[in-house]
Amino acid sequence: MAFEGERDSCTEAILAACFDVSNGLGAGFRESVYERALLFELELRGLQVAQQVQYPVSYKGQHVGHYVADLVVEDRVIVELKCVEALVMPHTAQCIGHLRASGLRVALLINFQRPKLEWKRISL
Repeated sequence: MAFEGERDSCTEAILAACFDVSNGLGAGFRESVYERALLFELELRGLQVAQQVQYPVSYKGQHVGHYVADLVVEDRVIVELKCVEALVMPHTAQCIGHLRASGLRVALLINFQRPKLEWKRISL
């Protein structure tokens, strides 16, 4: 059960950083700007963050491609960033693919495009 509590505190810390970035920058920038700002904010908070992490995808033992996660925090939460009018099912499906490829259990889907931060927690 300790892992559940750790994961929840990790996602809470990530979301707090996302809200700070959203409030600080506002809407209207490219995804890469938010990614760099969030990377900086998470590191300021003492979290371990990896950027543009590739995960291989195999089918019947054959490598068939890869997924690239925007950010991976503390080696356990994938953070997928978007700058779109609204989050839709293909964005959720992308996160599920990231989780399956990585073996991780939790992803946060974050949309910085709107004046109010939009987010979704996805878990397997």
